[in-house]
Amino acid sequence: MAQGVTFDTGVLIALERRKQRAWEIYRRAVERLVPITIPTPVLGEWWRGRTEVREAICASARLEPLSEAVARVAGEALAQVPRATIIDAFVMASAASRGDVVYTADVRDFSALQAYFASVRVLAV
Repeated sequence: MAQGVTFDTGVLIALERRKQRAWEIYRRAVERLVPITIPTPVLGEWWRGRTEVREAICASARLEPLSEAVARVAGEALAQVPRATIIDAFVMASAASRGDVVYTADVRDFSALQAYFASVRVLAV
């Protein structure tokens, strides 16, 4: 694993649904003390009320507030890749700011953004 990992909404859903690959990635990161970041726009897209699993995931991750700098970079990425979604652009801009690897349930959604964020590796759960 890299310096840190950033999770998108699909990973959080996969964790809730007890998908084996998602849990393997999550456990390995926690065991190796790899920082896990969840950008707050992802939290908003995922959160549908308190559950034990949601609380545990959030407690083990860094919830990153959306900063003006990340919002601007995400907006610039959308200007170059208009078919991308704003949440995916936030995830990529957030990860790029730290040199993180992005884990996602749908690599295809992020492939166009990789042209703008060439330094960010995107891996599937």
